[in-house]
Order: sequence, then structure tokens, then C-alpha cells
Amino acid sequence: MHQWMRKSGTIVNHFKSLLLVTNNLSSWRSYSFVKRCQFAASFAHNLPVADGDFINSSTHFCSRRFESVKAEKMANNVDDNQALKLPEGKVKFTPKLRFISETADERECCYRVLDENGNQISSSNYVEVSKEVAIKMYTDMVTLQTMDTIFYEAQRQGRISFYLTAVGEEAINIASAAALTIDDVVFPQYREAGVLLWRGFTIQEFANQCFSNKADYGKGRQMPIHYGSNKHNYVTVASTVATQLPQAVGAAYSLKMEKQDACAIAYVGDGGTSEGDFHAALNFAAVTEAPVIFFCRNNGWAISTPTSDQFRSDGVVVKGRAYGVRSIRVDGNDALAVYSAVHAARDMAIREQRPILIEALTYRVGHHSTSDDSTKYRPVEEIEWWKMERDPVTRFRKWMENNSWWSDKAELEARNSARKQILHAIQEAEKVDKPPLADIFTDVYDSPPSHLCEQEKLLREAIKRHPQDYPSDVPL
Repeated sequence: MHQWMRKSGTIVNHFKSLLLVTNNLSSWRSYSFVKRCQFAASFAHNLPVADGDFINSSTHFCSRRFESVKAEKMANNVDDNQALKLPEGKVKFTPKLRFISETADERECCYRVLDENGNQISSSNYVEVSKEVAIKMYTDMVTLQTMDTIFYEAQRQGRISFYLTAVGEEAINIASAAALTIDDVVFPQYREAGVLLWRGFTIQEFANQCFSNKADYGKGRQMPIHYGSNKHNYVTVASTVATQLPQAVGAAYSLKMEKQDACAIAYVGDGGTSEGDFHAALNFAAVTEAPVIFFCRNNGWAISTPTSDQFRSDGVVVKGRAYGVRSIRVDGNDALAVYSAVHAARDMAIREQRPILIEALTYRVGHHSTSDDSTKYRPVEEIEWWKMERDPVTRFRKWMENNSWWSDKAELEARNSARKQILHAIQEAEKVDKPPLADIFTDVYDSPPSHLCEQEKLLREAIKRHPQDYPSDVPL
């Protein structure tokens, strides 16, 4: 993150140096529209970036915006009198009054490698996975599944305040993470703990965050499951839906400017695609040709809202074309399909400098969170069918067994080991002190402003007057 902030600072300082009114920004407001445009062109012309060919003139800067659309190929051989010439290319005229259909004749297909029994589908093409990687993928899925079960129970016991599981979506978490590198920057939504697990975040670190103790990197300021780690290039989870998407594009654009062999990936649920940030991010990424992967977990439900009430389009995958973004639909319960799709998407994003949209079809087997009872809005039989018949962990295990890479003995050892580690981590997390009260007011300003000092004073006075209303384990 600090690298992106430095890059932003460079741009801002360059902006100021050109404007020459650093201490009098009102002068900018007095400029005429034409003069502002002239300044913008000058700014684009002189912007210091790593890739010298990316911006070398205001004219080049403008024309590049439309290059990813490639619309000019459609009508370049058409006479000028038969087409409308626009900056992005020619548009052919037609005498027919014809509207573009709201739907295609057929739905977009879903890429799949393994059938329900873990057998490889004949003629399927996928990225090979080594035995070592496959075993780590499976054991991490088992660990994630076990962690979700135990932490969910801990919340029900009143030991933590909130929790949210990834039940039914383990393959999406682990397989997508396995196809990335540690240099790729992850912008999660909130159901991607498995991505962080794959990258080396320990069970103890998960427990510290959920129990909001002194060892929590967020100092207890966030809700449980709002993980984040600078070390693992995993941007902290935000409760606000879809705000991570345009942020990921900005990060990807920074990686592009610095010619890094890396991309950004942003996860979002089907409900997040109804937010304006989703559409702004796709357009932003397409125009800047940023190396970013948008990974949509279409699990059927945005809390209690079904996808039928979210959109009338053929899911999410078709939305990419409207913005000039290459897209694919994949079976989210097929670990090999997810791995292959993300692996290929990463290669295209970096090598071709373009955004990619992946829609993973899956099902949210668990409740939305511990604050939700999904049996109030969907049948229990439906949940049980997906849990028993479409479980991604079981499917991947069958494939492993077919390759003689896994056994009942290994299964028992993996599940027992995961359970012991998680229970021990919880016990240790509960022993650690809570962060001090003063930490609520730190880490935003270099020197706390007067209004924050006043708020801290009032809070301490309120605790003294009503100690019974505040937790006794928070150091004052």
C-alpha cells in the first residue's frame, strides 16, 4: 500500500509543480474551461511514468483510451459516407430499425474440468497441478472448513461477537489463491479467508483477529473476519460492499506503471455487482488497461436476496463485454476449473495488460453470517442437497484419491490436526489482553486533533460514571 501512496504522492506533487499555485488553489477555479483543458493536456504530456511509451503526448493519451475496444476493426473498410467516424473508430450506418436483444439465444457456458464424482471430463483442457500443490490445496480446504465450523460454534457460545463462513465455497478460496503469486495484491470482500490461509496467515493470527486481542493487527477496531496483512499482500476487509473494486484497479494501474510482474485481484459477491462501484471499476479497468482480475462469487444469494432479484442478465459474466473486459464463467465447486481459469486470467492480465472478469457459479451453503437464518428465505432441502451432492471439498478429494494422492488415513490425520491447531489457537487468543482504550484514537493523525482528544476525554469520563456498561477486560 505504501508503494501506491508514494506513486500517488508523486503524481500530486507533479500536479502542484505544474499548477504553480500550491498555496492558492482558488486560482485554479478562476481558470477558464479552455485553460483547464490546456493544463490537463500539459499534465498528461509531462506525467512521469515508468513506461515512456504509455504517455508521450496529450493526443496519444486520448487515443489510447479507446484502444482496448477495438471497435475500429468493424468498419475500417467502410466508406466514410456509410459510417459515422468517432474517436474510437467507425460505426456503420444501417437503414433497418433494429434493437439489440436483451438476451442471447443461449446462456454462456460454464467451464468445468471435474464431474460430480471427481472424474476428469474427457477432452477437458486445464492447467496441470503437481501432487505437492494438490495436497496443499486439499489440506487447506479441510483446514478452512474446520476453522469455519469451530469459529462459528465459538460465536454461538458468546466467545466472539460475529462470524461468517465460506462453506460451499472452499474451492473458490483455495484454488484461486493457488493460481496467484505472493506479489499479486488481493482485495477481498469478506468470504475469502482461505486466500489468506493459503498465503501463510497462521491459525493463531486468524484467532487473534476474531477475538480482537492485543495481537490483532487491527488493534481490535474491526469486526471479526475483517482480516488484513501487509506481509501477505492482502488488503484489509471492509464491510462496505464493492468499494474494494475501484481500489483494486488503482493498485493494478500502479503495478502497470512500475512494470511489475504482478496483478491485482478483487473478489466480490453477486450482490456486489448491483453496486455502482462494480460498473465504475470495470470501465475504469478497461480504459486504463489495468492488469486486474475481477472474481465474482455468484453463490445465488446476497444475504436474503436471490440473484433473480439482482439482475435480469445472464448472470455476471456477460457484463464484461459491455465494458470491453474479457470474461469467463467457471464452475466454482470445481477446484481444478477455478485454478485453471485464474491461472490463465493472471497470465493474460499481466502479459496483455488487460482486466479479466471471472464469474464462479457456486452456492452459499452456510448462512450469510451469524446474524442470519437462511432457512427463513430458502428451503432446507435445497441447502442440504448442495451440501451433500455438490460439496467442492469432497469432489476434489475424489480426484485426489483417483490419482492415489490421498487416503482415509491421510484424511483422518488432516482433520484431527486442523481441529487441534484451531482449538489451541482459540485458547491462546482468549488469554491475550485486549488492546488499550487509547488505541481507538491512534494511527490516523500524526498528532491527535482537538476533537479526538475531546472524544477520548468524554469516553473516559463516561466509563468512570458507568463502569458496568463497558467491558472490564479493556485496559484504560
